[in-house]
Amino acid sequence: MCVCDGGERGALHQKGASGQPYLWARLDRKPNKLAEKRFKNFLHSKQNSKEFFWNVEEDFKPVPECWIPAKEIEQLNGNPMPDENGHIPGWVPVEKNNKQYCWHSSVVNYEFEVALVLKHHPDDPGLLEISAVPLSDLLEQTLELIGTNINGNPYGLGSKKHPLHLLIPHGAFQIRNLPTLKHNDLLSWFEGCREGKIEGIVWHCNDGCLIKVHRHHLGLCWPIPDTYMNSKPVIINMNLNKYDHAFDTKSLFNLLSKIDNQKFGRLRDIILDV
Repeated sequence: MCVCDGGERGALHQKGASGQPYLWARLDRKPNKLAEKRFKNFLHSKQNSKEFFWNVEEDFKPVPECWIPAKEIEQLNGNPMPDENGHIPGWVPVEKNNKQYCWHSSVVNYEFEVALVLKHHPDDPGLLEISAVPLSDLLEQTLELIGTNINGNPYGLGSKKHPLHLLIPHGAFQIRNLPTLKHNDLLSWFEGCREGKIEGIVWHCNDGCLIKVHRHHLGLCWPIPDTYMNSKPVIINMNLNKYDHAFDTKSLFNLLSKIDNQKFGRLRDIILDV
């Protein structure tokens, strides 16, 4: 059972013939206006979206050539098929100079093959840690991007002048005092429990299924002023001396290295030494 992080989704896959680990950003292929109108009209008259006939080659907006469909989605005649929402989930590689994914690219360095990751400190579960993690350690995982310019920045990271973004591996934050699967119990847990001041819960089932309950499903608001994630202290672990040569001076890796080993009361208290 894991916390929903309230960010922008990414994944780590290998890219190209070299097999270099790469961060990929979520990009769903969506239907064009005509196909979307047909689909919505069909849903009004029918209940099961799976009965709708899609012409994948004509009904969907174009995507970049580098786009790949997400794993385990249904295929028909070699074409990936839409989900129940009429979207084809997929990924595009995060390139260094792509303005559309500039916040994604700020948390990875392909030269040194590392990523900026937020997780529990290995020796203290009550302490958060920001560190540079080898991309090879994150291969085939999905992650959440959080930070200054992502989804309203519920954790108060960085500032407009000095934005700060981080990756959180899915499953990194587990819930210890889990509520029962009853509406009122879930509602009480989210509203009255300190640990419940999060965006949602994802259940990881034994058969591989993921089940998500978001605060919005229960009529609760998000973001909220005082999140559970912001109630924990955080330490910076960013000693870059082990690398052969220097990181870009303007990179987040370099800026965080200037406050290496410093401890802050909460995430929103981190101030970058620019």
